[in-house]
Amino acid sequence: MTGLPVKRSVLVAGHATSVTLETEFWDCLKEMALARGLSINQLVAEIDSARVGNLSSAIRVFVLNDLKKQTAG
Repeated sequence: MTGLPVKRSVLVAGHATSVTLETEFWDCLKEMALARGLSINQLVAEIDSARVGNLSSAIRVFVLNDLKKQTAG
């Protein structure tokens, strides 16, 4: 586990925006997008449309909630 933050550019609603996440979150997000047949941009756009606060935080919470669902059942 590196825990190092990595800044990447993603497209949300046709606009490029920078998101900083730890490598582990990027890896999980990529796996989740693939499992849903989506690109990372598409999944981030879905997360963005439902978020209340900071996009990076919303992505982390989304990843954690998804992992909790997987382990629960």
